[in-house]
Order: sequence, then C-alpha cells, then structure tokens
Amino acid sequence: MTTPRIAFIGAGNMAASLIGGLRAQGVAASAIRASDRGAEQRAKISADYAIDTFASNAEAVKGADVIVLSVKPQVMKDVCLDLAAHIDDGQLIVSIAAGIGCASLERWLGTPHNSAPAIVRCMPNTPALLRQGVSGLYANARVSPAQRQQAEQLLGAVGLALWLEQESLIDAVTAVSGSGPAYFFLLIEAMTAAGEKLGLPRETAAQLSAHTALGAARMAASSDVDASELRRRVTSPAGTTEAAINSFQAGGFEALVEKAVRAAANRSAELAEQLGQ
Repeated sequence: MTTPRIAFIGAGNMAASLIGGLRAQGVAASAIRASDRGAEQRAKISADYAIDTFASNAEAVKGADVIVLSVKPQVMKDVCLDLAAHIDDGQLIVSIAAGIGCASLERWLGTPHNSAPAIVRCMPNTPALLRQGVSGLYANARVSPAQRQQAEQLLGAVGLALWLEQESLIDAVTAVSGSGPAYFFLLIEAMTAAGEKLGLPRETAAQLSAHTALGAARMAASSDVDASELRRRVTSPAGTTEAAINSFQAGGFEALVEKAVRAAANRSAELAEQLGQ
C-alpha cells in the first residue's frame, strides 16, 4: 500500500507518539505534517521528527490523505467547525479524542461539498507513548477498505489495533483499556504499600511490584491460554498464592472490578452526550 500523507491537528503527547511510531516504521518525514497553536510545541515536534509544522490547521490538511484529530475533546467542536471548509471528499478523518462520537464529527465537519466524511474513531491508551498501546477502532459507513488499512497502519505504529463492529463498544474499550492503565497503577501502588508494611524498603517493594506486573502482562499477552489458566498454573494447592487469591475473592474482587469498569463505561457515555452537543 502506498504510504498515505498524514496531517496531525494538534501535536501533543499522543500525536507525538504516533508520529514517532510511524517514523520508526520507516515512514518518510515528508509524508507527515502537524499543526499546533503552540510555537514551542511545533518547534519540538519538527526538531524531534524532521516534519513540517504549521500554525494553521487549514495549511496542514492541504493534500493530506489522512487527517488525525488529536486535540482535547473540549475544543474539538470549534476545531472541526473551522476545519470543515478545508476538508475534501476522499480524505480520511481519524479521531483519537475521547468522548466524541462519529455523528457529532459528521455534523461538525460536513459541508455541502463533503456532506458525509469518512471517519475512524479510535480509543488509544497511554502506553502508546512507549509503543506498547492498544486501541479500539470503529469506522463509519464511508470508510473504504483502503482507508481502514491506513487507520490500522497509523494506530498499529504504537501497539495493537483492534476493530469494533459497533461504535457503542467504544465506551467499553475506554473502560477496559483506555482507563485501564490506571487500574494497574493502583494495584502496583497497593502492592508496594503492602510490601513496605511487611518490611521491604519502599524502592525495593516498588520495583518488585512494577516488574512483576510487567512480566505477568507479557506472559498473558504472549500465551496461547487465557489468564484464568495462567493463574491456575501458578496457584499451588494450599500454597502462598492460593492464600492471597482466596483473600482477594473473599473480599469480592471480581465484582468490585466489574463495578469499577462499568462505572468508567457509564461515564464515557455521559461525556459523549455532553461533548457531542
């Protein structure tokens, strides 16, 4: 597939991680451009990745095949309304902003000459900054097979990209993986504190907890069996791990996790309603 020309609207951390991932995959700097209101951020992105940067969003999108909307959700409406007249039929819009649905983007970006833009909405997570992310992607009806490939290449530059058949599932993706890193950070915090109370130096407890989480995640991601089987294999009858697991489950661990993830999904839906007006 021919490398698409990609324009980033907004050049913050997530955009920078995507640009860095693309450059690491061998995408030429000439195929990537970015706009940002901040002169300092434009200078940094240009210096780091040798790409052209612009203060004007309209200038950035000229001739682009893919336009990545990577601004904060709170300013997305204004950005889209200003950009609409400069988007041509055939350009793919990729939104990585949380809480903004395709219907809102179509309404804000639609013009008489481009009434139904092709849109891929996606939810990456913060490990994308280390190219270890995972993203859920949803395409509206205007997205062609070639454009789906372009979106997958873009998000695949920073980790795993998984397609969704229903846009409503974006809320579940947000709850599981978008917010998910914070759940693991919370567990690492709690394990570190518990280890310290058992007498370990705090730094040692923190390293043990973080690297245990890293190793377990790598095992789960690369294994041909699911997490429940991996847990069974390391839980010896009447052993130390079983004692800990029994304590977790006696405290309602699974139900608490489900309640927390559902709360995140509900809040995602609420934000979409508020931000999409």
